[in-house]
This record gives sequence, C-alpha cells and structure tokens, in this order.
Amino acid sequence: MFWTQWLVLLLWWGATCAEQHAEERDGQRDGVRSDPRRQRSPPPVEPLDFGFVPAAVYDTHAYYEPGTIGILFHMVHAFLYVVQPNSFPKDLIVRIIQQNMGGIKIEEWRKPDNVVLLLQWIHYESGFLICAVFGIVFVILTPIVATCFCMCRCCDNCGGEMHQRQRKNADCHRGFFTASLIATTIFIILGVLVAYAANHNISSQIKSTRRLINTNMRDLKTFANNTPAQIDYLTAQYTTAKNKVLSDLDNIGPLLGARIHSHLEKEVVPALDAALRMAGAKVESAIKAMRETKEALENVSSALEILQEGMGKLQASLTGERSSLSNTLSDPACTNGAASPTCNSIRSALPQLGVNAEFSRLPDVNDALANINTVLKVDLSNIVQKGYASFNDTPALVKEQTKNIVTGVKNMLDKIGNEITAFSKMFPVESSLANFTIFLNERHKYLESFYPQIDQMDFYRWIICVAVLCTVVLILAFNVLGLLCGTCGYDKQASPTTRGCLSNTGGNLLMAGVGFSFIFAWGLMGIVTTMFVVGGNVEKLICEPLANRQLFKIIDTPFLVHPEKRNFLPGMLFQNPNIDLTLGSMYRECYENNGLYHALQLENIFNINTFLNRTVYNRDLAKVFDGVQVDLKDIMLLDQASRDNLINFANSGLGDIDYQAYLAEVNKGVTLVDLLSFCSDLEDQADQLPRGALENALKGHASSIRTIHREQVVPLEQAMSTLSQSIILLQRTSNDLPMKVTNILSAIDAAEYLITHNASHVVKQETKAFVQSLVSYFKQYTEWVKNSLTAEVAQCKPISNMVDSMEIVACSFIIDSVNTFWMGLGACCILLIPSIIFSIKLAKYYRRMDTEDVFEDRAKTHNHDKQVCDHRGNVAPLSSPYNETLTWFPRASAPPSEW
Repeated sequence: MFWTQWLVLLLWWGATCAEQHAEERDGQRDGVRSDPRRQRSPPPVEPLDFGFVPAAVYDTHAYYEPGTIGILFHMVHAFLYVVQPNSFPKDLIVRIIQQNMGGIKIEEWRKPDNVVLLLQWIHYESGFLICAVFGIVFVILTPIVATCFCMCRCCDNCGGEMHQRQRKNADCHRGFFTASLIATTIFIILGVLVAYAANHNISSQIKSTRRLINTNMRDLKTFANNTPAQIDYLTAQYTTAKNKVLSDLDNIGPLLGARIHSHLEKEVVPALDAALRMAGAKVESAIKAMRETKEALENVSSALEILQEGMGKLQASLTGERSSLSNTLSDPACTNGAASPTCNSIRSALPQLGVNAEFSRLPDVNDALANINTVLKVDLSNIVQKGYASFNDTPALVKEQTKNIVTGVKNMLDKIGNEITAFSKMFPVESSLANFTIFLNERHKYLESFYPQIDQMDFYRWIICVAVLCTVVLILAFNVLGLLCGTCGYDKQASPTTRGCLSNTGGNLLMAGVGFSFIFAWGLMGIVTTMFVVGGNVEKLICEPLANRQLFKIIDTPFLVHPEKRNFLPGMLFQNPNIDLTLGSMYRECYENNGLYHALQLENIFNINTFLNRTVYNRDLAKVFDGVQVDLKDIMLLDQASRDNLINFANSGLGDIDYQAYLAEVNKGVTLVDLLSFCSDLEDQADQLPRGALENALKGHASSIRTIHREQVVPLEQAMSTLSQSIILLQRTSNDLPMKVTNILSAIDAAEYLITHNASHVVKQETKAFVQSLVSYFKQYTEWVKNSLTAEVAQCKPISNMVDSMEIVACSFIIDSVNTFWMGLGACCILLIPSIIFSIKLAKYYRRMDTEDVFEDRAKTHNHDKQVCDHRGNVAPLSSPYNETLTWFPRASAPPSEW
C-alpha cells in the first residue's frame, strides 16, 4: 500500500490548483447588484488558451465480443433465466451477511429470523434445487435401472429373449426407430460439439487473458508515468494567466480608458454634451455681451473724447464768429434809421451763438473698459473643448494614478508563482511513481511466472473435459456404427434367424452403446449437476450483478463490511469511513475516464480553497486590486482665476456710470440754437438791409456759420448719437450682466459636477469591471485546472478496465464457457435416455434371433397355423387363432413378446 499512499499524496498536490477563490469577489458583485445605477452587463472577458493537458493513451479495450459462440452463451443465459427468473436478492444477501458477521453457527439458524431468511433463500434457489434434485435422482436411478435391466435381460425378459415376433408393420416400426435414433444421435453429436466448443473456448481465451493482463499493466505504467507530466503542465499554465494579467496591467491606460469612453459615449457623454452645449451657449451669449459692452465702452470713451475736444473748438469758433459779427453790427450803416431795427434784432440774437452741452464734466469709462479687457483675456470659448479633452486624457490619467499598483501586482504575482513552485517540490512525486512503476514490473513478472503452471493446468483440464466427452463419443460411435452396420446389412428377405453377420453386428453395437450409456450416464449427469449448480449460481449471483453493477450496491451497503465503518473504501484508503465514497461511484467515474482526484473525492481530504486563498488569489492580492482607483474630481473646466475674472466682470463698474448725466448732456444738443436756422434768419435779415457792404458782410458771416456747422457741429452730432446709443446699451447691459455671469458659472458648475460625479461613477464602475476581468483570468485558470483534474489529469480508466477485465476473464471467458459445457453435456445425458430406448428397440431388427415365427397355409381347413422354427429349420406348431396351448413351447414359459 506504500505506492497507493504516495499516489494519493500526488493527487492532493495536483488538486491544489483545482478551484476558484470566489467568495470575496462574489460579495463585491453582490454589492454592485444592490445599486440600481450599477446594473450593467459585465465587459467581455477574453478567453485564455491553456492548451491541452498531455493525454494518456490506454491500450486496454475491456470489451469482449464472443462471436459465434455468443449464440450458445445467450442460450445458456436464457435457460438460466427460465430456471432462475427472480431478480438479484440484494436485500436478502445483505441481511444474511449482517446477521452472520461473527461466522455461521448452526444453532443460530434455529432463530425465527434466520429460518425466514433460509426459506427466502430456498425460494430464490428453487429453480436450481429442482434441477439439482432431478440430476441427483438421475444419478441414483441410472445405476439401479441399469442393474435391474441387466438382470431382467438375463432372465430372457425385457427384450433379452432371442425371438422376434413377426408383424405386418415391422418395417414401419424399424424405420421409426431408426429415424428416431438417428435424430437422437445427431442431437447428442450437437451437444458434444457444443461442449467441445466451450472447452476449446476456455483454452483459447486463456491466451487472451495474458493480453488483458499485459495491456492493463501497461496502462497502469502509462498512468504512473503521465501523471507527473500532467501536473507539471497544470502548474506551468499559471504563467499564462499571470502573463495575461501583467499584460493588461501594462496596458491599463488604453484598456481602461477605452472601456470608460465606451460607456461614457452611452451614458455620460450625451448628458455632458447637453451640459456643455448649454454652458457653451451661455458662454457665447456672455462673450457676445462682453464684446458689445467693450465696444460700447470704447464708443463712449472715443465719443466722449471727440465731444470734449470738439466742443472746445466749437466754442472758440462760435465765440470768434460772434465777436466778428458784433464788430460788423457796429458799422455806422446800422445806425441808419431803416437798418437800425434789423441790426438791433441781429444784435439781440448773438448770445445764441454758443455751445449747449458740457461734456467736460462727464466722468470717463476707462476703468470699466480696463475690467472688460481683462475678462475678455479669459478664453471662455474653450470650455467645451476643455471638457472633452478631460476625457481624452483619461488613459494617461489612469496610467499615472495606477503605476504604483501595477508594480505591486507584478511583485505579488511573482511571489505567488514562487510559492506554487515551492509547493510542487514538497512531495517526492517522481520517486514515488518510480517506486510504483517498479512495483508494477515486479507484480507483472510475478504473474508471468505462473503462466507455465496455468498452461499446464489448462492442458490437464482440457484433457479431462475431452476424456469426459470421449465417453459420449464412444456411445455415439456404437450408435453410429450400429446404425451403419444394421442398415447396410439388413435384408428384408432374410428371416430373423437367418440375418447376416453385418446386420447382427449392427444390433450388437447398438446394445454395446446401451451398455456404455448405462455405465457412463450417471457419472456424466453427476458432473453436469455439479457444474450446473456451481456455474449457474456464479452466473446469477456474481456475473450478472457484476455486469449490471448490483454487486457494488451490496459491497457499498453502509456498515456491511465493518459494523463501525459506514463506507469501507474511504475507511481503507483514508481512515475516514464517513466520506461519501463508494466503490460503485468510483467505478463509474473511472469508467467514464475521469480523473482519480474526482473519483476518489480527494477534495474531502485536502481543502483546495485554503491553498487558493493562500496562493493563487489571496487577500493581499485582492487588496492590491481594490487599490486600483481612478479619480476625475481634479478636472476643472474653469479655474479659479477665470472664475474671479467673470465675477469681476459682473462687478466691472458698469453700474457706477452716471447714465442720466450722459443722457442729459446728449439730449441738450450741440449748440444753443440751430446754426443753420440762425444762418437762414441772418441772411433773411441781411436782405432787408440796403444793398451795400453791410449786407454782404452779414451774408459772409452766415456762410461762415454754415461752415462751422458743417465742419464741427455735424461730427459732434454724430459723436453724440454714438454716445447716446452706447450709453443706452451700457445701461441695459448693466442690468443683465450679473444674471448672465451667474448663469455662466452655474452652467460650468453643472458640467463639472457631471464630470466629477456621473463620469467618475462610470470610471469607478469600469475600474471595478477591469479588476474583475483581471480576477476572471485567475478564475479561468482555476476552473480549467478543476476541469482538468476532474476529466484529464490522472485518468483512472485503468482501474475500471481492471474490474472489467476481471469480469471478462471470470465470467465471459470461464463461467460462460463452463455453463455452455454443462449445457451441451447435460443435453447429451438427457438424450441418452431415448437413445437407450431406441437402440434396444432397433437392435431386435438387426440382431440374429434364435427363434422366429413361421406361418403355414392349410388348404383343407383354409386355416393358417403359426409355427416356430428354430435356427436349424425344425418346425414346431406354436398356436392357432382358434386354439392356443402352452404345451407346444418347451423353451418358453410364456409366449414370446417384443420389448
């Protein structure tokens, strides 16, 4: 059992890579499912290719097709079913074994329970008992009948008298007996052939037994040699999962970033588009307002400068023109009585030649314009692009934030690989299997040493069986020779007393066959009965239950083998009878060519999860994976300086401008009087004066004033119009500006919230999904190892092949052949009875008689008298149809009769 212990330890080591550490990951997945926002399908996991475990090719084909002789086997099985139609008595056998644990004691069978069991067993064996009783009666009665028959014939009875009565249908009787004996002989020959075929089948199949032994031994060696390589392959494939995890970690930026973008396009990006479009619209509106405000302020500033400068020049021009006009009105011509009223009227209008508005007192807007210029330096239009750029930078951000974690995971995986390698070297696997191989070689040589003895014993068995069949063949020889001699030598014209030598020899041979039948029949039936009882019960109680696996159910009955051990197989292998491991379940698993780890249920001996928790996916590695986090909270669409500038823009001083003062000055007009009207009036009044120098001088002044209006007043009026529009615009803007700035900041805050919260949630979720994909590689590895251990590593088909081979050798090769042998031999024994009868009857027609019946024709009385004529031709009257007397037969005490 040393090799079996090391083999179990070997499978324990192989099982260490068999299952998945899923408890902690399941808890996290349950937490994800509890949040309705996190209901999303997991990302597709790339399947890993671990290749194929080196498969063991087993040579044994534990299947037997008997061929033509199988027909005889089926006939035997059908006969045994007729003899024993009851189902396999599993419960009865179990109860018998349980009640006789301490051994069979005669006094114990007197108990009622045992009596009931005995009666049930007798009822089950009733078919065999009836046939056995028939065989025993045959064995006992055959010598007795033979003795009585011989004594009877010695007394010239029972067909012993050498006299044959003549009958009209004698030829018909002879033909019937001949045909019956021939048919009986043919059937006996068939029985002999069947028995000989079964006998020969045993010898020929013994050679196949060697082949089965050799192939089973080779399969066990293959099992021992392939198992270490298979386990090494399992442990080596940890590198595949490890390399894949490291590859994904090295490319965590593109991989995780692609997943984030994929989901953001479906969920966050549409909302972000809306938020950024809203923010962009408000920003564009604000930028437009800012630009309009700047333009208005610039217009106000420039118009104010123009007005202040122009008003000064206009004031000087109008003052000079007024002085010049006043000098003109001082001309003596104005003192003329006709011109005096006109001059006085003109002189009284001179004060109207002056500026009306005073722009020099209005404050400038340089401070507000400077604030506007400062705000416009902020690129507010880039907010949308900045929002999308934050997502485009996600891979780099992910890689930067996880670079320390990647390094930690690499170190952890290297440590795990070293632990697995170290654990694989804890058990002397190769040396143990080498010892197991040596053990197999020794056992094989030990079995081969018995081959000559087996051949010798089979030869003796074959000789004995042939000798037994030769007794039947001897009887058949007498029957066949008797039939040939009798049939060939029979002459219808010859009387019974004059039959030829050949015919007489045929009859004697038939009687010799009868004699040998009586001599050998009882012995042959004894052999048949013994083989029938033994072989039939072995077939019904062992072979059939073994074929349909009912026998395993008896062996696997709890507490059957040992009263304190529930299951004997785990108690024998692992000293733990409470494991639910049965011989039937182990056979089924091995028959399906599953792994020995699964067949022996070694998971009950070695807790694989403990090893996995400590190695393949332990808590330390889980903590490292949990540390993989990506944070987008630092993303800002508008920095604090730009935010302050927007606030400063809202407080840029537009509200402090004295719009009423500006509007009041603008509404006054440039001059006190319309210069063009003043010029027209001046010209009209000049026309009222007499023609002369005064008239011309006044018209000259009117022309000068028109020039002043055209060159100075009109531009000032345009500047005042621009100033008026700008002031009105600024006044309206100053009321809407704080609200617009507030809307801008609110929209930007909403976009930032969407990025830092909603998008961050997606990033976290995808990060967890990425971690789960890494864990799934370990899960694929452990599931692959588990499936491989279950179905591919240490496939225990050789164990079921050994059981099937033993069943084939014991049942198909031996028991079926033995049963076929006794069936053929038994048929011969049964057919010897009619053979004896037909041979005795037929011998009368072939043997030469001592006396015969003779008939004479008496013409006078027309009466036929029958006479007896001996073998010398002497005639003596026997009887008459009308007168019968016994005094005419001195040699007979009674009338001759046929037997």
